[in-house]
Amino acid sequence: MTGELKTDAAPFLPPPGPSAPSTEAAGSRVLWLALTVEAEAVAAREPMLGPVVDAHVLRHAGLGDALSSLLPRVLGSGLLPRGAIEDLVEEAAAEPALLDLVASDLAAAEARDPAAAGPLLPFLSYKGFHALALHKVTHALWGRGRREVARLLQGQAARALAVDIHPAVPVGRGVFVDHGTGLVVGETATIGNDVSILQGVTLGGTGKERGDRHPKVGDGVLLGAGAKVLGRVTVGRYAKVGAGSVVLRDVPPCATVAGVPARVVGWCRDAVPALAMDHGLPG
Repeated sequence: MTGELKTDAAPFLPPPGPSAPSTEAAGSRVLWLALTVEAEAVAAREPMLGPVVDAHVLRHAGLGDALSSLLPRVLGSGLLPRGAIEDLVEEAAAEPALLDLVASDLAAAEARDPAAAGPLLPFLSYKGFHALALHKVTHALWGRGRREVARLLQGQAARALAVDIHPAVPVGRGVFVDHGTGLVVGETATIGNDVSILQGVTLGGTGKERGDRHPKVGDGVLLGAGAKVLGRVTVGRYAKVGAGSVVLRDVPPCATVAGVPARVVGWCRDAVPALAMDHGLPG
């Protein structure tokens, strides 16, 4: 797929915004401290939740240990037994860089969802965060050549969470998957830093072609609910794709696109769409 969406708009300047990961991202140690403080407060306020926060937060020494407890329970029964999943998560979480990525995603969920008063609720119950954390594990396994077990774990996660991200896909820091049901991301796609993705989004191919065949999503992009981005197209930095749109050609940086097929309907000049979470389109 070639070409770029056309517009008659005047030339524009890219908006100010982060070219590196956003300041939302927190290191795993800082995030873990905030998580434990909130867990202690919730346990004191709501005794029924005491055993839950104890089992998945308070009894653990750090974020990696907590993930190895939580994620197997999130997946439930499947071809891979719980003990094997615990081992795989522990293996991946031994890398500090992976934990920092997961922490940045958790911080993004807290910052961008007004329903989250702190990191505890996203950590325990947001399947978008769970899907991203599991993807970070499968991507690490994929990179180490353990492709069969990575695909098996991916399949188990897809069945449990209705979020299907191929283990080969590089996903950046500070990514927020809001709700997440029906998200599909193909093998050769890439997702940058500080991206926000709503439910029902597809980053897919256009047929049975092989090789590099999936979208490349730049930093700061907002993908609205039900958006379909198909083929080897690029969604430029700080772009916004409206809900229900079908993107078949490259989206310029800072553009807002909408429709079937998508066309440029405006430009983002003073905010990073993924961080602002404003799904409105120009009037």
